[in-house]
Order: sequence, then C-alpha cells, then structure tokens
Amino acid sequence: MPIKPILLLGNPDLYKISEEIKQNELESLSSTVTELHDTLMDFRARYGVGRGIAAPQIGVFKRLVYMHIDNKPLVYINPLLHDTSKEMIELWDDCMSFPEILVKVRRHKTVRINYRDLDWQEHDDFLTGDMSELLQHEVDHLDGILAIKRAIDHKSFALKSQRALAM
Repeated sequence: MPIKPILLLGNPDLYKISEEIKQNELESLSSTVTELHDTLMDFRARYGVGRGIAAPQIGVFKRLVYMHIDNKPLVYINPLLHDTSKEMIELWDDCMSFPEILVKVRRHKTVRINYRDLDWQEHDDFLTGDMSELLQHEVDHLDGILAIKRAIDHKSFALKSQRALAM
C-alpha cells in the first residue's frame, strides 16, 4: 500500500494553491488516486474517521480530491464550487492535517460543484448537508486554505479529547 505522509499543521506547503489538471495528465493521476485512497484508509483505520482527502495534503499540488463515502470511491478533478447558498451551517470541523483539533466554522448549507471524473467527463452536482460541507473543506485545501482560517472566532478551537466540553 503506497501510504503517503499527511502534511501537518505548520507545514507551509499546506498554504500553496494547487494547479489545474490538464487532460493529458489523466494517465499519471492513477498512482496519485491510489495513494490518496490508501492514505485515507490508513488514517481511517488509525483514527476511526476520514471521508475525504485533497491531493495537497500528501504533497501533490494538483486540483484533485478523493473521497470514500458509503464504500464508494469518488474522484473530483478540478472541482469548482458555485451557486453557494446564503444560508450557512455552523459545525465543528476536523482535518487530517491536524487530527487532534476541532475548529468551529461556518459553511454554506448548499453548493453546486462542477468537476471532471477520471474519464474526463464533466459533472455538475448539487450538494447539501454533509457532502456540501465536506467538499467545501476539501476545495479549500486546493486553494491553500485551512479550516483554522475559517474559525468563527478565537474561541472556536478545541482538542478532540475535550469535544464534550466544546459542544
């Protein structure tokens, strides 16, 4: 299994903006998708959580997100969020790049996402709830934005071990 180290909070590379993927790069993406899958599954086995990972989190600065939801792999190439709702949701966000920390953020309740799949087919999906929140988090990684930047205020941080107190 090609498990890659996840870049952790404090690593300046997490703030890099990822490059758009070109169609002629598709063939070379398969190894990155495998690395993202294996790294996500390893994280999930160790921490009991993990739904998605963005390529920059393993040091690949391309606009690529891998998710594993309901035992189904999902790959988003060059995802672009649009038509974000005015209605926001507030939640405690977590991140593989700071696995012991929670950050209270606001995210759009609904979004539309335009992306390409591994066959270079274009998709435009409407997302709500958990999927909306998750894709906003992952697309932020592609733009060099961490959840800590979206913290509601200076009291919006908690250790996972103190989660009950933070709620």
